[in-house]
Amino acid sequence: MKKYRVGGCVRDRLLGLAVNDIDWVVTGATAEQMLALGYKSIGKDFPVFLHPESKQEYALARSERKTGPGYKGFEISADPTTTIEQDLLRRDLTINAMAEDEDGNIVDPYGGQRDLEARCLRHVSVAFVEDPVRVLRTARFAARFHQLGFTLADDTRELIRQMGESGELEALVAERVWSELSRALDEADPAVFFTTLRDCDVLQRLFPEIEALFGVPQNAKYHPEIDTGVHVMMALQASAALGHDNETRFAVLMHDLGKATTPVTVLPSHHGHEARGDKPVKAFCKRWRVPKAHTQLALITTELHLQAHRSMELKASTLLKLLTRADALRKPERFQKMLDACRADIRGRKGGENDTYPQAEFLAGLADKLRKLDTAEIQQQGLSGKAMGQAINDARLHLIKQEQALARISH
Repeated sequence: MKKYRVGGCVRDRLLGLAVNDIDWVVTGATAEQMLALGYKSIGKDFPVFLHPESKQEYALARSERKTGPGYKGFEISADPTTTIEQDLLRRDLTINAMAEDEDGNIVDPYGGQRDLEARCLRHVSVAFVEDPVRVLRTARFAARFHQLGFTLADDTRELIRQMGESGELEALVAERVWSELSRALDEADPAVFFTTLRDCDVLQRLFPEIEALFGVPQNAKYHPEIDTGVHVMMALQASAALGHDNETRFAVLMHDLGKATTPVTVLPSHHGHEARGDKPVKAFCKRWRVPKAHTQLALITTELHLQAHRSMELKASTLLKLLTRADALRKPERFQKMLDACRADIRGRKGGENDTYPQAEFLAGLADKLRKLDTAEIQQQGLSGKAMGQAINDARLHLIKQEQALARISH
């Protein structure tokens, strides 16, 4: 029996990055032997065990044979004669196909160290094409390591392009796609995930609503970068730079999908794109089974981001409608995330990377004051039904007008 650290922990140590999780592969052992040593079995699809003390994962070395479409279409063999080289051969990228034995010796049969030095993302073997999830994983690693100078190998880019043409990507299941997309959004350079897929000619096959944004012109007065796809990628990068959470970054990704549906005859104007964005956002979220909280935030951001941008100029009644539509009084945390997404939208413009966004503070403060508005005096008037609702509405409008006057003075 031999034990090896494998995959990401070896890669990250060699890159000088922090190593958080350690995965192990065991050769020359059977499941019965692992159980006899006190390991706890946790694997469903193949033999994986938890160490009795460290609780780290130990998997038996295994080989795979393609038997059907998708990531589940494999026959897995965890025979004790399987070598570490055979186990590493089934992995996606060379930089993830290295192992380290307990004495610190590196096992690198496929050139992982060479590609680390060259800052290159390269597939291990042509078996890469057998699992379509690897396309998304590769794009995610491109996003993760972009700041370190990593780029995609030309032959890997061509292989991914061929996978798109072959129809292999159609075997992807929604849960796996969302898992990779969600993780990519949390990377330092999430836009690189999408631009990498686009460079490989597969963005259209996976996320057509996003591909459709590229080449769509915007008014240069407001968007010097002009191209809508470029703007959305810039906004997504701004969201990452601002440290936004996963839900907010997703809302930024979705907020301008309606611009792809603007009639060519009215370009570069995009009047009404907020309302038109509702349908493609819902379609995207349904197809990939996006969580409810992500979907709802994306929808209100899509619908209300232009109103939020113009909030300092809106009438009091329109502002109240905005806050009501966003459910800002009952869901302050979600409303703040919407405002954060709007800030990223403003910063996602050429030359506007450091623009301030006083609208966020104005709207958040307004919602907070309305939430704390004392309606006890109104309730003591003996009103009921519509009359009570109208009185509360009038009090809110009065407060908004007061805050607008103060905002005009301070600005």
